[in-house]
Amino acid sequence: MSDYLPEEVVLEILHRLPVKSLIRFRCVSKSWNSLITTPAFINSHFSSNSSNSNKLIVRHCVDKPYLEHYKLIDDNNDSSSDQIQHIDFPLTSSRINHFMLIGSVNGLFSLFELERYVLWNPSIRKFITLPNPCITVKTHGRVKCRSAFGFDPRTNDYKVVRIAFRCGTKRIEEAKVPLVEVYSLNEGSWRITSAGDSFSPGISFDDWGRPSASLNGAVHFVGKDRDDNFCPLVLSFDLGDEVFREISVPNGAFCTSDYVHTSVIGGSLSLLCHDTYRHTVNNCCSIWVMKEYGVVDSWTKLFTVNLYGGLIRVLGLQKNGNILVEAELPLHWELSSYDPKSEQVKNLGICGRPYYFCVDNYMENLVLLDKPNDAVSKRGVSRKRKCRDKLDSSQHFSFCLLTSDEARVHLLQEAREQQQEVVQLEETVRQRQEAMLYQQEAIQQQMERMAYFKSQLEKAANFKSRLAHLIQRLGGPGWRHI
Repeated sequence: MSDYLPEEVVLEILHRLPVKSLIRFRCVSKSWNSLITTPAFINSHFSSNSSNSNKLIVRHCVDKPYLEHYKLIDDNNDSSSDQIQHIDFPLTSSRINHFMLIGSVNGLFSLFELERYVLWNPSIRKFITLPNPCITVKTHGRVKCRSAFGFDPRTNDYKVVRIAFRCGTKRIEEAKVPLVEVYSLNEGSWRITSAGDSFSPGISFDDWGRPSASLNGAVHFVGKDRDDNFCPLVLSFDLGDEVFREISVPNGAFCTSDYVHTSVIGGSLSLLCHDTYRHTVNNCCSIWVMKEYGVVDSWTKLFTVNLYGGLIRVLGLQKNGNILVEAELPLHWELSSYDPKSEQVKNLGICGRPYYFCVDNYMENLVLLDKPNDAVSKRGVSRKRKCRDKLDSSQHFSFCLLTSDEARVHLLQEAREQQQEVVQLEETVRQRQEAMLYQQEAIQQQMERMAYFKSQLEKAANFKSRLAHLIQRLGGPGWRHI
């Protein structure tokens, strides 16, 4: 790989580099490109850098035109407007107003519109469209699906889960048992599993439309048990053994009318509970964290946030202890930061549609780098971005000419020869400039001499005129021929 450094040293250096640098260094040689795009390097690079995230990624959607935007903010402090970084989103939904966010994990996003699923990695600006699911209207009739997205650390695999309930079936028991299919990024395909057999028929989902929470190799939803007075519970789906399990919530903490959804806060499974559903006043949100995963007695209430003064919904926590909330202002809705100690609210200047805001940890990774490029939607792509992509493509093509050590040496020799030619050209230009200066000085001297001669001629003409006038006054005939 290198004539100067051992391969293990080069590998260690590459592991420490940011994603942006690695994307450029793929073009150094074929061997580097092959190394950086291997699943082993992608996984090991993420493992080496997963704890270095100090940013949050914010999703917000706007109307007219219907667009969704993504921005990076500081996780430690409230970002000012000039510190907020914008990330281009390469897609525009062609069939609905906005994509539905299924979930995000390790910096990778899963989005959905009707039967189209997309995985997007904002850190490398790349997305792929998944193949069509197995369960469709044509194959299984009308179904209602609850989707989730998670990561299985045992196989280093990202998976999309679809839980499909048949609609309009005459058999009640058949309607209660869902069909479950799983997409594996490593395998690149969907498959129907027998996971529906472990799904309790009395469970119904209570967080439709909300992203699921991925943690410890499982995805987590909020459900209600119809057989237990619709008491809320957490339903998990293990991405490894593909089995549903139930996790109890704190006893007596929630009511059946509460709006609860799962989240991950500080690396722990969390519950955000709004005591009344959406458009009501004087409600509050309690934040619960499971300190030890799977242990019901470890549920702990962190905060209770009073939603007043336009505060609508709690989105998450920052490392500085502030709480990110969705706030309603007189003319729009905006992401805000709430300090629970001072009870002060600071607007962050990120506006969007209500209940479409989403906040998650931003993690750089190389996932999807080894996958084929997908066609970018032409809608919503600015001319500036097209020009930048064109420039990047031309630079990528030029760099990829370096396919061997000999090619690099040859290119280096050509660069040196071109540098010598530039030096010679500069010397020629300098000599010509000196010659021009000499010529200008000579011309200036000639002009000065001509001016001197002109002044002498003027003096001679003046003397001759005065002499002629003197002869006329003397009147002597002999003077006429002087």
